[in-house]
Amino acid sequence: MNAPLLQITDLTTQLGNPKQPSQVVDKINLEIYPGETFALLGESGCGKSMTALSIMRLLPLSGRIIEGCVQFSDVGDLLDLPEKEMRRIRGGQMAMIFQEPQTSLNPVMTVGRQIAEAVELHDVQRKTNSTKRVIELLDAVGIPDPKRRAKEYPHQLSGGMKQRIMIAMALAGKPKLLIADEPTTALDVTIQAQVLQLLKDLQQDTGMAVLLITHDLGVVAETADRLAVMYAGQIVETATSERFFSKPGHPYGRKLLKALPDASKRKQRLAVIPGMVPSLKQKFSNCRFVKRCDVAIAECSSEIPPWVFGSNNQQVRCHIWQSDTNKPLEQSILRNQDSGVLNDSSQDLHESQDFNQDNKDNQVNQGSKTLDQPSNNILLEARDLCVHFPIHKGILQRIIGHVRAVDGLSLNLYPGRTLALVGESGCGKTTAGKAILQLLRPTAGSVRFAGQELTSLSTNKLRPLRSMLQIIFQDPFASMNPRMLVGDIVAEGLIAQGLNNRSTRRAKVLKLLDQVGIASDAIDRYPHEFSGGQRQRICIARALAVEPSLIVCDEPTSALDVSVQAQIINLLKDLQINLDISYLFITHNISVVAYLADEVAVMYLGRIVEQGEVHEILEHPKHPYTKALLSAVPTIDDTGKQRIQLEGDLPSPADPPSGCHFHPRCPEATAACSLKYPDTVILSPTHSVRCEYAKF
Repeated sequence: MNAPLLQITDLTTQLGNPKQPSQVVDKINLEIYPGETFALLGESGCGKSMTALSIMRLLPLSGRIIEGCVQFSDVGDLLDLPEKEMRRIRGGQMAMIFQEPQTSLNPVMTVGRQIAEAVELHDVQRKTNSTKRVIELLDAVGIPDPKRRAKEYPHQLSGGMKQRIMIAMALAGKPKLLIADEPTTALDVTIQAQVLQLLKDLQQDTGMAVLLITHDLGVVAETADRLAVMYAGQIVETATSERFFSKPGHPYGRKLLKALPDASKRKQRLAVIPGMVPSLKQKFSNCRFVKRCDVAIAECSSEIPPWVFGSNNQQVRCHIWQSDTNKPLEQSILRNQDSGVLNDSSQDLHESQDFNQDNKDNQVNQGSKTLDQPSNNILLEARDLCVHFPIHKGILQRIIGHVRAVDGLSLNLYPGRTLALVGESGCGKTTAGKAILQLLRPTAGSVRFAGQELTSLSTNKLRPLRSMLQIIFQDPFASMNPRMLVGDIVAEGLIAQGLNNRSTRRAKVLKLLDQVGIASDAIDRYPHEFSGGQRQRICIARALAVEPSLIVCDEPTSALDVSVQAQIINLLKDLQINLDISYLFITHNISVVAYLADEVAVMYLGRIVEQGEVHEILEHPKHPYTKALLSAVPTIDDTGKQRIQLEGDLPSPADPPSGCHFHPRCPEATAACSLKYPDTVILSPTHSVRCEYAKF
C-alpha cells in the first residue's frame, strides 16, 4: 500500500478553561491514503468537527492542541508549521467545506469574486486569468450557465448550488485532501445525491482524498472506503465500510445501525441509546460508553478498554468484543445487572423510559389496527388549496406576478393516522402546512377540520380551535424563547387558551414533561441547558399541552442524530397510539416515512403529483419524480439499486414550466408533456398520480 497522505498520531485537543478543560479530541490516531474516502461518524458532541478543525489548525480562541503529530504529504508535521506557512496549506493542498454554506459565503460579494479570491491565492498558474478559472470550476461542479451564475450573490442560489460553490472554492487550490464536514445534512435527497456523485467524479479526476464527517450512515455506506466511529472525543472502532455494515464490532456502532428506521421495523420500536454523551471535562478511568451500553460487564466500569485487532483490518476499543466469534455480541455477553454500571441517570432524563409502559405489550396490535383501518370520518380535508405570494416591483410596488408556493393542493387526513408530505426544499411543503393551520391565509381553496371550514373564520373565531391544531417546528431551539423557563414554554398554550389555574397548570406541565421523557427538574431550567433531542421533546410537550387532534410536524428529525431521531420517532408513535393523534408529517427523510407514515403525498412545485398508502408509494411508485426521489435515498444496503440522477434544481414557482412542471427534469418526458398539465390518474381506491404515462 502507498504511504498515507495524512497520518495523525495521538492528537489531543482541549477547549475552555485550562484548569478544567474539555478534552474534545483525545489521542486520535488515523491514516488517510491518496484517493480514498475516509468517514468519521458519530453523534453530535463526539468531537468529529473538532478533529477536522484541529487538523486545519482552525480552532476557536479557547481551543488548543496539547499533544500529537499531524503528518501531511511531504510537508511534515502541520503542528510545527508557522501560521504563515499554514495559510498556504489551507485552501491549497488541504481544503474544507462546511455544513452550512450560507454562513460560509460572503453575502455582499458575488460567488465568482469569492472563488476568484481562492484562485488568486492558491493557483499561481491561473492567478493572472482567474476569471477563466472561475468559469472552469463552476462548470466542473455542475453549475448551469456558469458565466451568469458567477455574477450572482449567495442569496440568489439554492441550497444545492451554494454547496457546489463551496466545493468550487475548495477545489481552487487543487487540494490533495478535501475535508467535508456534514456536506449534505441540510440538503434534499436528490441534491444530496448530486453533491455526493460530484465528489466521487472529482475524486476520480483529481485523485484527491476525502475526509467525510457525518452522522448519516447511508451516506457513509455509499461513499466511504474506510471509516472510524468516534464517541466522547475518542475513536472506538475503525474498519472498512463493508466490514462495519456487515459486522460492526463496538456496541455503540451496533446501536447506531439498529436505530435506523425502515419499513421492516414498522411493527416494532426503534432501538434507542439511552442517556447522553458524557461530559468531556472529566478524566475517564473506564469505558466512556458504559452508562449507555446494554451489554456492559464489570470491567467496563472500572478499566479503560484496550484495542482489539480483528480480521479485515477491523479494530475495536472494547472489553467484550471478540473478533472471530461466531456468536453475535448480544448473545455472547449477558448483561450484568448487578455491576452498577447504569445506576447514574442524572443525565439520562428518562430518555430510555418507554412511554406508557403498561400498554407496551399491546402497542403492536393496536398500531396495526390504526395503520390498516382508516376511519370513514375525515379529520382534515384540503381541497384546491392555493397560497400565492405577490411579486412587487418599482417605486409604486406594482404587482408583476406571483410566487405559486402552493398551487392546488388536495389531501385527506384521518383520525389517528400519519400522512407524510414529501418533496424537495422549495416545493411548498412547509407553506402548505402553515396554510392548513391558517398561520398563512390561503389565496384560494378550502380547508375543513372536523367538518368546519377554517378559511372563512376570523382570527377571533379561529382561536378556540387552535387547541386542536398544533405544530412542531424543524428547529426546536429557534421556536422557543431563550429567556423563558421550560415550564412557562410548555404552558404557553394553556395560558393563551385560558385553561387551568396556575397550580393546576404546573401539575399538568410536570405530567407532560414526564410523558415525553423529560425529568421534572427541567421545569425551572432554560432551553440552552438541553440537547437537541431534549429540546424537541419539550416542543412536543408544548404541542400536547392543549390536547390537540392534529399536529403538523415540520421536519422534526432532520437535524438530529440517528440515535436521538429514534427516540423522537418512538415518542411520536407512542403518543399517536395512546392519544389517537393525527400527524401531517412534513419531511424529505424517506426512511422515516417508511417507518412512521400510513399514507404519503409527494409534492412538486406546489402540487401533489402522487398520493397513496405508504406501501403503494414506496414499493410501487408510478410518477417519475417519486421514482427519482426514492432512488436517491442513501441506504446501508443498496444491492441492485438503480440510481435515477435528476439534473438541475427545482424550477422557480414564480415561473413554472409549461405543461407538466416536472418535464424539464424528467428522464421519461416526451414533447407532449410540455403542452398540458396531466390529469389525475386513479390507480386504486387509495393510489393516484398526475402523469400521462403512469401505468396500472
